[in-house]
Amino acid sequence: MSNIDKKYQSSIPLDNEYKELPIPDRWNLSDDEMIRRSEEFYQLMQKRHTVRDYSTRSVPREVIENCIKIAGLAPSGANHQPWHFAVIESAQAKTQIRAAAEEEERTFYAGRASDEWINALEPIGTNDSKPHLEIAPWLIVIFAQRTSTDRNGRKFKNYYVNESVGIATGFLITALHKAGLSTLTHTPNPMKFLNDLCDRPPTEKPEMILVVGHPAEDAVVPEHAKWKKPLGEIMTIF
Repeated sequence: MSNIDKKYQSSIPLDNEYKELPIPDRWNLSDDEMIRRSEEFYQLMQKRHTVRDYSTRSVPREVIENCIKIAGLAPSGANHQPWHFAVIESAQAKTQIRAAAEEEERTFYAGRASDEWINALEPIGTNDSKPHLEIAPWLIVIFAQRTSTDRNGRKFKNYYVNESVGIATGFLITALHKAGLSTLTHTPNPMKFLNDLCDRPPTEKPEMILVVGHPAEDAVVPEHAKWKKPLGEIMTIF
């Protein structure tokens, strides 16, 4: 843990008292600079692809740790930070996760999912085979915490859990892309088997498995995935 991390950890209040701090960081950019930066970031994010074909090339653990630290900076309800990231490198653990996930996927494609749902997935090209769960160097299982415990052992309820975890996951995917990595969001249903495999308590809900690594040399993406709604369909100005 860095000295900066230790400093902020030791400053976390354990009571409900409101205390103010001067804003620690402030931007003072011109309008032109803001436009330039936003355009550059848009160009970067246009190159993000969901990938299902992975290389066995390793990824330094420090990269994963840095990206999860970024995810931990996300805003959350009451700043309770109701998330946990179970990071899996072990080949044995990945094999277990693949076996359990594929069992759920076979049930899904064999009748649990409606015909409408299956038809919606057709252009994506998915099926019940998930070799990427073993091939990719890292899996990150993201858990949502309904309750948490402070450093004095007191349990408390978390608020806006789904929203908070969703924002943190977006931070994480973006950070991994910025680091030059590809990802895949995988959500077998149900996912309760992940609590046992990752040794997490029943009060935590697994939200997804994030597959992380480098794309294989022959990796492909579905053409359908490159279609994005135009700005006029996703934005209204009042």
